[in-house]
Amino acid sequence: MTGSREKVLGKIRAALADVPREERPEDVDVPRGYAPSHSDDTIPLLTDRLEDYKAVVHQVSAGDLPDAIATALKRRSLERIAVPPDLPAEWTASAPVTLVRDDGLSIPQLDSVDGVITGCAVAIAETGTIVLDAGAAQGRRAISLVPDYHLCVVRADQVVNGVPEAISRLDPQRPLTWISGPSATSDIELDRVEGVHGPRTLEVLVEEA
Repeated sequence: MTGSREKVLGKIRAALADVPREERPEDVDVPRGYAPSHSDDTIPLLTDRLEDYKAVVHQVSAGDLPDAIATALKRRSLERIAVPPDLPAEWTASAPVTLVRDDGLSIPQLDSVDGVITGCAVAIAETGTIVLDAGAAQGRRAISLVPDYHLCVVRADQVVNGVPEAISRLDPQRPLTWISGPSATSDIELDRVEGVHGPRTLEVLVEEA
């Protein structure tokens, strides 16, 4: 690697050999005129991509969100669910479970719950990616990585077309977690195994525009 690097740098130095140092550009303005997105149908596209990643997706209206959360938890017979301290109370008003507030739960305590409910920072339609940044209704990173089931709520105004739009909304100094479907890996024979380094099941409630 070092040899290749030196070769490239050597060619650059040679190309600039006849250019006076004071005339060499310090900063180069790189044109970035690429298309930020390729689709206007963001929510259907996000749903399609998430399902392709084996996530369970439901489109719901804002008014039906509490019932949709309750139905999702009841369908799986879950009993104890971890929630961020600032999760909106109305989201779980109908939830038939015991809510375990994450006020610094230990890893064993997080591992003992049946799942977690969070919101998100942004969702990218073209890649089927949900991004958490430990902001409102999301909690710390561990809360979405340790439990085996993750129920994530995506508001309509959080859905963007492509990665450039998502990047413009995110603060790179925050702890970003990029989620594209349930946690999964595969061996050399491409045998897929889910739940190795994160939730085995990702269920997403996407608010309709």
